[in-house]
Amino acid sequence: MKHLLIDISAHGYGHIAQTAPVLNLLAQQQPELRITVRSHAPTAYLRQRILHPFEHIQVALDFGMSMFDAVRVDVPRSLAAYRDYHANWAQKVEAAAQQMRDLQPDLLLANVPYLSLAAAKAAGIPAVAMCCLNWADIYRHYARDDAAAADIHAQMLEAYNSAEIFLKPSPTMPMPDLCNARELACVAQTGERRRALLQERSGATGQDRLVMVAMGGIEYRLPMEGWPRIAGVRWLVPAAWGIRRDDAMPFESLDMDFRDVLASCDAILTKPGYGTFAEAACVGVPLMYVPRGDWPEAPWLVDWLQRHGVAVAVDPARLLAGELGETLAALWAMPQPTPPSNTGALEVVETLCKMPS
Repeated sequence: MKHLLIDISAHGYGHIAQTAPVLNLLAQQQPELRITVRSHAPTAYLRQRILHPFEHIQVALDFGMSMFDAVRVDVPRSLAAYRDYHANWAQKVEAAAQQMRDLQPDLLLANVPYLSLAAAKAAGIPAVAMCCLNWADIYRHYARDDAAAADIHAQMLEAYNSAEIFLKPSPTMPMPDLCNARELACVAQTGERRRALLQERSGATGQDRLVMVAMGGIEYRLPMEGWPRIAGVRWLVPAAWGIRRDDAMPFESLDMDFRDVLASCDAILTKPGYGTFAEAACVGVPLMYVPRGDWPEAPWLVDWLQRHGVAVAVDPARLLAGELGETLAALWAMPQPTPPSNTGALEVVETLCKMPS
């Protein structure tokens, strides 16, 4: 294999969090490998995660679901978007197949745009899918009453089943309609615990508890300006929020890798999402999460985290009010289980290396 094409959904950052460890490990074994990444995600973020040189084609190959914010799905707009996306589906697949032929990859790895998989099939290019979810199952969950849903879902499912194999890193949705699925261990790009450096750069004392606030790749700003102080707790927050209080600071200002900050904290506040859940569990950092409504992936994520990590759900009203002292105390009193196995990236690399090209 000389040229690997990677197509990555940009619906949040979990798809990148799953894919980057695979590419980094694969590039260690094949340093001359040419990598092309197609994703709507920002180039700078991709380069933070993917350490091997790559060409980035910034294009949206799918849209997942339209969101009001990180936890609420705009269902009517999403279903309308899918009806539009699947109009003239055969012509769309052929156009995508020609674009793929022009790139001349030896193999496609898709996480997890289904148009890419349908195009690879049409172009005669071997394809592997990898993700803890698929958009066919997500779409069907929200489209039960949509008249066009059956045909659209069938086209999505056909595309996913056209892949040589669909690799499902844990924690994963069941995906019973896939005929080519295989479950893997967890895939997480973990950081290094650098507690002394984090304390120094944040100005925290040895008695302070440091809590990171990271709600994922879809905006979900919390009204922290009005939160009461919690004795001994300091917050590490996104710079984009512009929070101005003396017990909070932007984690970007620490000049540390995001994953190292996460691994060095006493807790993280987030929403259910693959990247943060997996990375926190693997480094043993307790996690508070705001429920994600009826997002169909969430129960599988939460169940896995409660077995492999330390996690407490936060009542949305108490979260908005910043009434988190009791929740944090309960979180820190819970026993720490053995971290999950984090060998999924190696399993993916072994599969890719056995693929015909």
